[in-house]
Amino acid sequence: MFAYYLRLAAISMRKTPGATALMVSTIALGIGIYMASLTVFYQMAANPVEHKNDVLHAVQIDSWDPAEPYTDRQPEQAPWELTYRDAMALMTSDIPVRHAAMYKTELVLQPGRRELKPFAEMGRITGRDFFALFDISFVYGAPWTEEADETGARQIVISRQLNGELFGGGDSIGETLVVHDRPFTVIGVVEDFQPTPKFYDVNNGAFDESERLFLPVGVGRELELFSSGNTNCWKDEKIETYEQFLNSECVWWQYWAELENPGQKADFQAFVDGYVTSQKALGRFGRPLNNRLTPVDGWLEARRVVRDDQKVLVAVATLFLGVCLFNTLGLMLAKFLGRAPQVGIRRALGASRKAVFRQQLIEVGVIGFAGGVIGLGLAWLSLRGIRRLFPGFEQLTHLDWTLAGVAVASAILTTLVAGLYPAWRVCRMPPAAYLRIQ
Repeated sequence: MFAYYLRLAAISMRKTPGATALMVSTIALGIGIYMASLTVFYQMAANPVEHKNDVLHAVQIDSWDPAEPYTDRQPEQAPWELTYRDAMALMTSDIPVRHAAMYKTELVLQPGRRELKPFAEMGRITGRDFFALFDISFVYGAPWTEEADETGARQIVISRQLNGELFGGGDSIGETLVVHDRPFTVIGVVEDFQPTPKFYDVNNGAFDESERLFLPVGVGRELELFSSGNTNCWKDEKIETYEQFLNSECVWWQYWAELENPGQKADFQAFVDGYVTSQKALGRFGRPLNNRLTPVDGWLEARRVVRDDQKVLVAVATLFLGVCLFNTLGLMLAKFLGRAPQVGIRRALGASRKAVFRQQLIEVGVIGFAGGVIGLGLAWLSLRGIRRLFPGFEQLTHLDWTLAGVAVASAILTTLVAGLYPAWRVCRMPPAAYLRIQ
């Protein structure tokens, strides 16, 4: 019977091509706009390390100006970053399973191949735990040692993508890469690490591309590398040398810790509070105690990675989809009532109301399916357009296949819901009146 109803639906749609095309295009337009906005929102709101959400923590210390909060919009918050000396002090703790202090910096690379010219590349100064902390796997080699963080050994880890550009993608362990006119030895190649959003450093854009090379903490000190991210200072200090900058109250380091359980988190919280209390005795930290260990989801919310205007955009797209479905309902009602005489004859020949009702709903489902599929095509084109207009948003414009399946199913379901009333109305029409007309 289902195949028979599909055949009847196809015949009915061919008889009214204009109305059918209008209904399909209305649904497709609503689904296309809704899916494009929902895809961007979904990518923005995602937690890329959900499996480690409860153990990864961003660490904050309120080292800011005693006279005013770090941010007026969120006065309860401590600075998003740490000073150099505070970050190094926290690195002395053996409580976290893993932890890493870090910042991003711009580096000049001189490839060993003659055909490649020197170029600037964003790198990350960080501790050796960075890779295990964020589950970054190695293609070749391994991270540097803890001693390398202290001594600033000239060792470097690069991404698979950069390894392909510089060394043709082969095993490059032991190769030399000149960075800032100093030779560095490649000791590791990692899988490309591109979390969306870039949760571990959202300062200059939560959807920026991740760094492709990583150097030990000590290298930053040796080469006197400044941050290419945020550097915020509040205190009037004499800063003429790099050493004075390191000892200043300027915040520019991110710090993440892996704490396996509530007990470990409580111990580390006590360690941080104890450190701050000891520094207060030395005349630092004039603000009330406000040290925070924030899990990834709380961090993304605190940093407002998904802004209110983006939520409004999805709400508007949802309302637009509702308007499209309401218009489709009107078109269906007009179409179904227009063929009431045909339905009346079928009823007079023995067709039950249920059979007629099922026939109308199957036709509605076919229209919904067609609208959903075409809507996906429109969404894909819209996302491609966004990608061309805003190259920095490329990571947010990949159509998720799970959402695509949900979109088609939603188009069918919502169209069926919209078609319930027209199908019910035509089934309730008394056939006797149309028999007299015929």
